[in-house]
Amino acid sequence: MNHDSYPDAYIRGILNTVKSIAMVGISPKESRPSYFAFKYLLERGYNMIPVNPGQAGKEILGRKVYASLTDIPEPVDMVDVFRASQFAVPIVEEALQLQPRPQVIWMQLGVRNDEAAAKAEAGGLKVVMNRCPKIEYGRLSSEIGWMGVNSRTLTSKKAKLLGGGVQRMSLDRATFAGGATQAAERAQKKQAEGQD
Repeated sequence: MNHDSYPDAYIRGILNTVKSIAMVGISPKESRPSYFAFKYLLERGYNMIPVNPGQAGKEILGRKVYASLTDIPEPVDMVDVFRASQFAVPIVEEALQLQPRPQVIWMQLGVRNDEAAAKAEAGGLKVVMNRCPKIEYGRLSSEIGWMGVNSRTLTSKKAKLLGGGVQRMSLDRATFAGGATQAAERAQKKQAEGQD
Protein backbone atom coordinates (compact mmCIF):
# COMPACT_ATOMS: atom_id res chain seq x y z
CA MET A 1 0.00 0.00 0.00
CA ASN A 2 1.10 3.55 -0.70
CA HIS A 3 1.40 5.21 2.70
CA ASP A 4 1.81 8.71 1.27
CA SER A 5 -1.88 8.97 0.41
CA TYR A 6 -4.98 7.10 1.60
CA PRO A 7 -8.32 6.96 -0.19
CA ASP A 8 -11.22 8.31 1.86
CA ALA A 9 -12.95 4.92 1.49
CA TYR A 10 -9.99 3.21 3.22
CA ILE A 11 -10.01 5.64 6.17
CA ARG A 12 -13.81 5.62 6.41
CA GLY A 13 -13.80 1.81 6.32
CA ILE A 14 -11.45 1.70 9.30
CA LEU A 15 -13.38 4.29 11.33
CA ASN A 16 -16.58 2.48 10.42
CA THR A 17 -15.53 -0.97 11.59
CA VAL A 18 -13.34 -0.48 14.66
CA LYS A 19 -15.07 -0.30 18.03
CA SER A 20 -12.20 -0.42 20.52
CA ILE A 21 -9.05 1.67 20.23
CA ALA A 22 -5.96 1.28 22.43
CA MET A 23 -4.07 4.57 22.48
CA VAL A 24 -0.40 3.92 23.26
CA GLY A 25 1.27 7.00 24.69
CA ILE A 26 -1.74 8.91 25.98
CA SER A 27 -0.92 11.70 28.41
CA PRO A 28 -3.05 12.50 31.48
CA LYS A 29 -2.39 16.22 30.83
CA GLU A 30 -5.46 17.92 29.40
CA SER A 31 -3.37 20.21 27.20
CA ARG A 32 -1.65 17.38 25.32
CA PRO A 33 -2.84 16.33 21.82
CA SER A 34 -3.12 12.67 22.89
CA TYR A 35 -5.54 13.56 25.70
CA PHE A 36 -7.65 15.71 23.38
CA ALA A 37 -7.76 13.05 20.63
CA PHE A 38 -8.62 10.34 23.19
CA LYS A 39 -11.46 12.43 24.62
CA TYR A 40 -12.80 13.30 21.18
CA LEU A 41 -12.93 9.66 20.02
CA LEU A 42 -14.42 8.55 23.35
CA GLU A 43 -17.22 11.09 22.89
CA ARG A 44 -17.85 9.72 19.38
CA GLY A 45 -18.71 6.28 20.77
CA TYR A 46 -15.41 4.39 20.52
CA ASN A 47 -14.29 2.18 23.42
CA MET A 48 -11.04 3.97 24.22
CA ILE A 49 -8.33 2.13 26.16
CA PRO A 50 -5.39 4.17 27.51
CA VAL A 51 -1.91 2.60 27.45
CA ASN A 52 0.90 4.38 29.33
CA PRO A 53 3.29 2.48 31.65
CA GLY A 54 3.88 5.58 33.80
CA GLN A 55 0.14 5.89 34.49
CA ALA A 56 -0.71 2.16 34.79
CA GLY A 57 -3.47 1.43 37.30
CA LYS A 58 -4.69 5.04 37.29
CA GLU A 59 -7.57 6.42 35.26
CA ILE A 60 -7.71 8.87 32.37
CA LEU A 61 -11.18 10.17 31.53
CA GLY A 62 -12.70 7.39 33.64
CA ARG A 63 -10.82 4.64 31.78
CA LYS A 64 -8.31 2.34 33.48
CA VAL A 65 -4.77 2.83 32.16
CA TYR A 66 -2.74 -0.25 31.20
CA ALA A 67 1.06 -0.54 31.14
CA SER A 68 1.15 -2.39 27.82
CA LEU A 69 -1.06 -3.76 25.07
CA THR A 70 -0.67 -7.32 26.40
CA ASP A 71 -2.13 -6.21 29.76
CA ILE A 72 -5.47 -5.24 28.19
CA PRO A 73 -8.02 -7.93 29.17
CA GLU A 74 -10.30 -7.45 26.14
CA PRO A 75 -9.92 -7.54 22.35
CA VAL A 76 -8.61 -4.38 20.68
CA ASP A 77 -9.66 -3.46 17.14
CA MET A 78 -7.12 -0.69 16.56
CA VAL A 79 -3.83 0.41 18.10
CA ASP A 80 -3.31 4.17 17.92
CA VAL A 81 0.43 4.91 18.23
CA PHE A 82 1.00 8.25 19.97
CA ARG A 83 4.76 7.69 20.42
CA ALA A 84 7.78 8.77 18.40
CA SER A 85 8.47 6.87 15.18
CA GLN A 86 11.36 4.86 16.65
CA PHE A 87 8.94 3.18 19.11
CA ALA A 88 6.55 1.97 16.40
CA VAL A 89 8.33 -1.36 15.69
CA PRO A 90 8.15 -2.67 19.29
CA ILE A 91 4.52 -1.52 19.56
CA VAL A 92 3.63 -3.38 16.35
CA GLU A 93 5.50 -6.47 17.56
CA GLU A 94 3.51 -6.39 20.80
CA ALA A 95 0.24 -5.87 18.90
CA LEU A 96 1.00 -8.93 16.77
CA GLN A 97 1.18 -11.02 19.98
CA LEU A 98 -2.42 -10.17 20.90
CA GLN A 99 -5.10 -12.81 20.44
CA PRO A 100 -7.22 -11.92 18.63
CA ARG A 101 -5.00 -9.52 16.73
CA PRO A 102 -6.12 -5.95 16.19
CA GLN A 103 -7.34 -5.06 12.71
CA VAL A 104 -5.44 -1.77 12.41
CA ILE A 105 -2.20 -0.06 13.39
CA TRP A 106 -2.71 3.71 13.20
CA MET A 107 0.33 5.96 13.63
CA GLN A 108 -0.41 9.56 14.61
CA LEU A 109 0.59 12.74 12.81
CA GLY A 110 4.38 12.89 12.51
CA VAL A 111 4.75 9.17 13.18
CA ARG A 112 5.98 7.13 10.24
CA ASN A 113 7.93 3.90 10.37
CA ASP A 114 7.99 1.83 7.19
CA GLU A 115 9.56 -1.17 8.94
CA ALA A 116 6.71 -1.21 11.49
CA ALA A 117 4.17 -0.85 8.68
CA ALA A 118 5.67 -3.76 6.75
CA LYS A 119 5.61 -5.99 9.87
CA ALA A 120 1.98 -5.08 10.58
CA GLU A 121 0.90 -5.67 6.97
CA ALA A 122 2.78 -8.99 6.89
CA GLY A 123 0.70 -9.93 9.96
CA GLY A 124 -2.53 -9.10 8.13
CA LEU A 125 -3.18 -5.71 9.74
CA LYS A 126 -4.22 -2.51 7.99
CA VAL A 127 -1.87 0.42 8.50
CA VAL A 128 -2.29 4.18 8.52
CA MET A 129 0.71 6.44 9.13
CA ASN A 130 1.14 10.17 9.73
CA ARG A 131 -2.59 10.76 10.23
CA CYS A 132 -4.80 11.51 13.23
CA PRO A 133 -8.08 9.55 13.58
CA LYS A 134 -9.65 12.56 15.30
CA ILE A 135 -8.83 14.80 12.34
CA GLU A 136 -9.89 12.18 9.80
CA TYR A 137 -13.18 11.59 11.64
CA GLY A 138 -13.81 15.34 11.73
CA ARG A 139 -12.93 15.76 8.07
CA LEU A 140 -15.10 12.87 6.88
CA SER A 141 -18.05 13.98 9.02
CA SER A 142 -17.76 17.60 7.83
CA GLU A 143 -17.24 18.57 11.46
CA ILE A 144 -13.96 20.27 10.61
CA GLY A 145 -15.77 22.21 7.89
CA TRP A 146 -18.34 23.30 10.48
CA MET A 147 -15.52 24.46 12.73
CA GLY A 148 -14.12 26.75 10.06
CA VAL A 149 -11.95 24.73 7.68
CA ASN A 150 -13.03 25.09 4.06
CA SER A 151 -15.11 22.05 3.15
CA ARG A 152 -15.73 23.31 -0.41
CA THR A 153 -19.46 23.39 0.36
CA LEU A 154 -21.49 26.56 0.72
CA THR A 155 -24.55 26.28 2.94
CA SER A 156 -26.59 28.38 5.31
CA LYS A 157 -27.92 25.32 7.14
CA LYS A 158 -26.87 24.87 10.75
CA ALA A 159 -25.19 21.64 11.70
CA LYS A 160 -27.48 19.04 13.23
CA LEU A 161 -27.29 18.94 17.04
CA LEU A 162 -27.09 15.44 18.46
CA GLY A 163 -27.15 16.22 22.16
CA GLY A 164 -27.13 18.81 24.86
CA GLY A 165 -24.05 20.61 26.05
CA VAL A 166 -21.22 19.25 23.92
CA GLN A 167 -21.63 19.57 20.17
CA ARG A 168 -21.44 16.07 18.77
CA MET A 169 -21.52 15.52 15.06
CA SER A 170 -21.21 12.26 13.28
CA LEU A 171 -20.00 10.67 10.10
CA ASP A 172 -23.58 10.38 8.85
CA ARG A 173 -23.49 13.90 7.38
CA ALA A 174 -23.04 14.14 3.64
CA THR A 175 -19.54 15.23 2.76
CA PHE A 176 -17.65 15.90 -0.43
CA ALA A 177 -16.90 12.18 -0.41
CA GLY A 178 -20.30 11.22 1.11
CA GLY A 179 -21.26 8.30 3.30
CA ALA A 180 -22.07 7.28 6.86
CA THR A 181 -20.40 5.03 9.39
CA GLN A 182 -21.42 2.50 11.98
CA ALA A 183 -19.40 4.37 14.60
CA ALA A 184 -21.67 7.38 14.16
CA GLU A 185 -24.74 5.17 14.46
CA ARG A 186 -23.38 3.56 17.67
CA ALA A 187 -22.73 7.00 19.18
CA GLN A 188 -26.22 8.18 18.30
CA LYS A 189 -27.78 5.02 19.74
CA LYS A 190 -25.86 5.38 23.03
CA GLN A 191 -26.89 9.00 23.28
CA ALA A 192 -30.52 8.15 22.58
CA GLU A 193 -30.36 5.54 25.33
CA GLY A 194 -28.91 8.13 27.73
CA GLN A 195 -25.47 6.51 27.97
CA ASP A 196 -23.37 9.62 27.38
